[in-house]
Amino acid sequence: MSRSAPPLPRHRGALSAAVRDALLNRSALPDTAAAGPADPYGDDLQLALYTCYELHYRGFEGVDPGREWDAALLSVRASLEDRFLTALRRDVPGPEPLDALLADLLVQPVDSDGVPQFLAKRGTFENLREYARQRSLYHLKEADPHAWVLPRLSGRAKAAMAAVEFDEFGGGRAERVHARLFADLMSDLGLNTGYGHYLDSGYAEMLALVNAMSLFGLHRTMRGALVGHFAAVEITSSPASRHLARAMARTGAGPAAQHFYDEHVEADAVHEQVVRNEVIGGLLDEEPELEPDIAFGVAAASFLEDRLGRRFLAAWGA
Repeated sequence: MSRSAPPLPRHRGALSAAVRDALLNRSALPDTAAAGPADPYGDDLQLALYTCYELHYRGFEGVDPGREWDAALLSVRASLEDRFLTALRRDVPGPEPLDALLADLLVQPVDSDGVPQFLAKRGTFENLREYARQRSLYHLKEADPHAWVLPRLSGRAKAAMAAVEFDEFGGGRAERVHARLFADLMSDLGLNTGYGHYLDSGYAEMLALVNAMSLFGLHRTMRGALVGHFAAVEITSSPASRHLARAMARTGAGPAAQHFYDEHVEADAVHEQVVRNEVIGGLLDEEPELEPDIAFGVAAASFLEDRLGRRFLAAWGA
């Protein structure tokens, strides 16, 4: 997995083109009002927002690292965030009690036929490659967006969150960092392991999923939503990973490909308990008023995953 910054992605509309050109010092930034009429879940807005956020991770080849805190760019980013977050608050189902939301995540319908089940039962090797290409936009920086919340927590919640993140980052062993394990999976599938290599082919639904993590993580006021999002990821990961490990084995994808999901079956079964009881429990003990925000984060994660799942299944069904 390369440590170098990826090239800037190709634009997908006026917003992403303006942000791209501004980062290359070719033009001025778009007006903040330009986000108003844009599709909040569309390619153009989501790519523009992803590009802004990526400056807080690895950055881009040929872009001045100082642009990370460019005041004018942050103003544009805020307008993109507002358009996206307003849509999420409008479209995410709710409000439901937090306990009910978490309980629902633990129940898998017997006749469920989501993406992991599809891949386990009848997915092709090329389906798995496409799944990995899309997921690489998150998994090659797995757990990084959620780490933003650590300075915003204290006590039980902070200690438990740090413990889970320590596992995600390999428990002190570089070869066990989950992003490294996913790069090994990609190698087994014959894919390029370069960080951000597949950004140009990333679905808008995948960009939105990663953008939500960055949005929640980079705003202290959204710390409850970030914890809720993280809980949804950890609770649903173990059962989904069991199906995906079976898909890798059935298609002969390779030992590293299967190991990535086998690792998540075991690790995330433990993480789920820690996140529910210690991270969420500890945060609510200190800040009970954040319960609606945590519930929103859980529901938003499910909403965006469902949109991505429908995109995958529609493409493969066609």
